[in-house]
Amino acid sequence: MQIDILLIEAEAFMKSVLRHFLVILLVACCAIVLPASAQPPVGGDNGWYAVNGNVNGAQVYFDDEYKGTIDAGVLYVAVYTTGAPYQSFRVEKDGYTTYYGDVTSVPGKGEVFDLYATINPVQPTQGPIIGGDIGWYTVHANVDGATVQFDNEVKGTINQGVLSVQVYTTGTPYSTYTVTKEGYQPYTGTIDRHPAKGETVDLYVTMNPAPTPVPTQKSPLSPVVVGGALLIVGLLVAGRKQN
Repeated sequence: MQIDILLIEAEAFMKSVLRHFLVILLVACCAIVLPASAQPPVGGDNGWYAVNGNVNGAQVYFDDEYKGTIDAGVLYVAVYTTGAPYQSFRVEKDGYTTYYGDVTSVPGKGEVFDLYATINPVQPTQGPIIGGDIGWYTVHANVDGATVQFDNEVKGTINQGVLSVQVYTTGTPYSTYTVTKEGYQPYTGTIDRHPAKGETVDLYVTMNPAPTPVPTQKSPLSPVVVGGALLIVGLLVAGRKQN
């Protein structure tokens, strides 16, 4: 009798343990599966900003949010295509001037949008100041994405029809500027004016599509050649008939 009671209690205990185990397993499955299927991932797909800088180790911020440092001339910053867009970015490093720029576009899924930053060493407090005050060149062009160079030094790309280039008013003046893009004829202009402190000098560019190569056409056979060929064929046919 006592053994039967023990067996009944053991069986009831095992059923209770199994029931609790199944409940825990069900709850765990719900915790794993439900959140993924209940709502889409926050932010959606990724694009990237490629921050191109001239000083490795410089720190990059988007809207005062630290993103990393420039390495091998670039830092890639991943962004959600459906997230809140950034408005501005800055690049800074101890001993260098800080660069501030606007973020005007949001990359699409899998796209990379280039941003350019040039920072210069802070000048010493003693001795003559090399570079002096700042002015700007504003390059106006009719083709977005075109690359702008001053004396073969890349300054950035045209965005929304313009590119602003910061220069020192007492620095070595540039003499030429070149704008290039694949599929268009390169444009080179002369810089004959240097901006004063706080002044902007406008440069204008009109790019034209590169000419499409004209395929060469084979010249048709002349009537003399055609007639001679027909005569030879006729003679051959006649010779066979006589044989």
